[in-house]
Amino acid sequence: MLSKVDNDLLTQTNRGTPMGEYLRRYWHPVMMAEEVPEPDSPPKRVRVLGEDLVGYRDTNGDIGLIDNYCPHRRASMFFGRNEECGLRCVYHGWKFDKDGNCVDMPSEPAESNFKDKVRITAYPAREYGGLIWAYLGPVDKMPNLPELEWARVPADQRILSKRLQQSNYSQAVEGGIDSSHVSFLHTILEQDKQDDLAASGVTLQEYMMADKSPRFFVKDADPGLLIAARRNAGDTNYYWRITQFLLPYFTMIPGTPGYPIGGHCWVPIDDENCCNYSVTWHPSRPFTEDELKFHLSGLGIHAEVDAQYRPVRNKSNDYVIDREIQRTKTFSGIRGIGEQDMAVQESMGAIVERPREHLGSSDAAVIAMRRRLLKEARDLQEGIEPFAPSHSDSYKVRSAAVVLARDIPFHEGAQEELKSMP
Repeated sequence: MLSKVDNDLLTQTNRGTPMGEYLRRYWHPVMMAEEVPEPDSPPKRVRVLGEDLVGYRDTNGDIGLIDNYCPHRRASMFFGRNEECGLRCVYHGWKFDKDGNCVDMPSEPAESNFKDKVRITAYPAREYGGLIWAYLGPVDKMPNLPELEWARVPADQRILSKRLQQSNYSQAVEGGIDSSHVSFLHTILEQDKQDDLAASGVTLQEYMMADKSPRFFVKDADPGLLIAARRNAGDTNYYWRITQFLLPYFTMIPGTPGYPIGGHCWVPIDDENCCNYSVTWHPSRPFTEDELKFHLSGLGIHAEVDAQYRPVRNKSNDYVIDREIQRTKTFSGIRGIGEQDMAVQESMGAIVERPREHLGSSDAAVIAMRRRLLKEARDLQEGIEPFAPSHSDSYKVRSAAVVLARDIPFHEGAQEELKSMP
């Protein structure tokens, strides 16, 4: 468990808080690229790290991300006109470019130079890997974008989805690195449907059912943590699920051999909400039509959402839990893997009361993740900059799920397995 002081430090992400300042050393996904599909398309509301912003693609195709509130009378720039390389407030016509410069102030006399004295807060934004990313930290500390494999493969080798979640980012990340829960929450009871779980890139069900209490091994790594969960696989082998936790909130699902790889980003909207970006990718080939249909069916990690990216099965309708299905077909009775995770994470409350927890040996990865984030946030308060943001190439890693002889160390076996993958 954590003390209240540490829990506050871990979960509070607004500007001026230790974790908020730490997170602002990283680039953050803030929109799907499809939300601003073409030059001068309508602007979109963005809320990230407690800040209300507006994102848009200007006439040249460049991405702008500016304060939601016009510096004149604080009207929302969401209602602005996206035209001629800038966003114009509809209240009095003040217009700002993507760098925050006021380029037109028609409500003032033509001879006035007032527009040269007014700026709007603007943040660097880039399109990368099918997402719009933003950097909200000190300009002199701005790093390169992280070299995540899924962001660098061609678009037809990647499936992206977005959904809103009503919880703090940290408990969502903890779910993403917890290999123990897969033996329960995501279990399919029907034998003839168990291949669907493997196809989602989640697990080999036979080993999950045979050994429900894995032993955890956690190693610090430059971009975060290398987490291995070991289960018995017969008398001579172990089944290893090797998960990557990549700072500050990226998780990577241990890929089942022969299937695509999956992962998540858990971006803080504010202290009580986060945005989940789920990704499935093939390192070497495009997805087939049948694969696209399956992964976007709502059965796997990609949840079904409405036009505002709100999950169709959500807290307000109890995730459409079906008790008969829970009794006979699945462990949870909730349809999709994404919604199953969301249901338990949101059920903890917007921010988990961690002082009331009782952690066990299966929570080793969760404990290590908390310690790492808390240490890095505190180090920054002492003037020690985090390593990972400025070493974007350290994000060139994969997860793995392998069966190895018991005398082969997991890190050696996993390396050989990854070498054999395209």
